[in-house]
Amino acid sequence: QVQLIESGGGSVQAGGSLRLLCAASGRTFRSYDMGWFRQAPGKERDFVAAITWSGGSTYYADSVKGRFTVSRDNAKNTVYLQMNSLKPEDTAVYYCAAAWLSGRSYQQRTEDRIYEYWGQGTQVTVSS
Repeated sequence: QVQLIESGGGSVQAGGSLRLLCAASGRTFRSYDMGWFRQAPGKERDFVAAITWSGGSTYYADSVKGRFTVSRDNAKNTVYLQMNSLKPEDTAVYYCAAAWLSGRSYQQRTEDRIYEYWGQGTQVTVSS
């Protein structure tokens, strides 16, 4: 069992930066692959980024590639999402999620249905 709590959201102007944190409970956190998703009002939940259990591989949606960076510190049971050059279209509730995804493809890692555990979300608002 893993419990996830996101923090770090807020309101920024376009071009600004935010760092989201996802704090996990449970001794098995380091064995889970992690993902970040976001959901804007009236839209489906979309994949943002993912990182393998070891941190050795990362994956990004095309819309955030080059602007967002996902990382993790297994000693602190925390996953991070550094968001730079933010745009108004990045406005959404951001969620972190956990699952065992060994052997899964990039495409599979972008599908929210395969993630087992979810946080409650943190709001990010980017104004123009």
